[in-house]
Amino acid sequence: MVSPAVGGPYGEKAGGPMLDFSYVGIDAILEQMRRKAMKQGFELNIMVVGQSGLGKSTLMNTLFKSKVSRKSVLATAQEKIPKTVEIKSISHDIEEKGVRMKLTVIDTPGFGDQINNENCWQPIMKFINDQYEAYLQEEININRKKRIPDSRVHCCIYFIPPTGHCLRPLDVEFMRRLSKVVNIVPVIAKADTLTLEERDFFKKKIREELRANGIDVYPQKEFDEDAEDRMINEKIREMIPFAVVGSDQEYQVNGRRLLGRKTKWGTIEGTTLVCIYINDALLAKTHMQNIKDITSSIHYEMYRVRRLNENNTMVAHANGIPEHHLTAHEM
Repeated sequence: MVSPAVGGPYGEKAGGPMLDFSYVGIDAILEQMRRKAMKQGFELNIMVVGQSGLGKSTLMNTLFKSKVSRKSVLATAQEKIPKTVEIKSISHDIEEKGVRMKLTVIDTPGFGDQINNENCWQPIMKFINDQYEAYLQEEININRKKRIPDSRVHCCIYFIPPTGHCLRPLDVEFMRRLSKVVNIVPVIAKADTLTLEERDFFKKKIREELRANGIDVYPQKEFDEDAEDRMINEKIREMIPFAVVGSDQEYQVNGRRLLGRKTKWGTIEGTTLVCIYINDALLAKTHMQNIKDITSSIHYEMYRVRRLNENNTMVAHANGIPEHHLTAHEM
């Protein structure tokens, strides 16, 4: 008597490949997300703020190792300092190891360059809110785009003059107001003009003034998600404000080419540990997505809620509904 052939699942012949019914395949979603993100590419919008001559363009070129600043691309023979704060931006498509990113650098010529700098932060605040408004209008469209173009400012690098003493009233006022609507990263510009002792004193003084004025710069403690986040962010917070030396000039030193600034005492390397920390930790390797997430879920969300509440109030008033009725209904 011949015994019947034993077949595997789905009728495959005995000895064929066996299916693992304990495997669900949830881990495959990571690869799916990676492929989708690679196709779409990424967007990063960085604003640089500071008075003329502090090396904003040079630092951006140093960070991204290419000519990405507005002055590098649209250089004029003699650029005059504008009488009011202007907002100028330029975009670049950057690709590295198959990953595409649209980088937009937003410059603010004229900031802090006038005799009277009262309210010079207002055009910058308006620009940031205008980008939130544009995104909101796209979101609430009935026939909205499948992927909304993101022009929201993800990070504002604020350049502090290397006085070595304390923050100016303008620095305090700008960061106090703007830290509520955008991720602020303060840096001490041209830090090679300070001695090591002056630099350390200045950094300590700035941290004290930030705390005293309730200025919360990136990375904010309240957004640490777990112990690992806290450990990484504490290292960054200890270095704030970053003391930077930017340069887009190449020099040959000990058989290798580097970006730096040449003095009679030697060459100061531009891509120092601090610049690498800003680039790797804040912008690329660990924190770029976090900066974008905080922009979207915190700063933009606060703007969105405020604007929708304003619209609801306006509609209620137009329909003759008392404001206390509207408030009670919303609660």
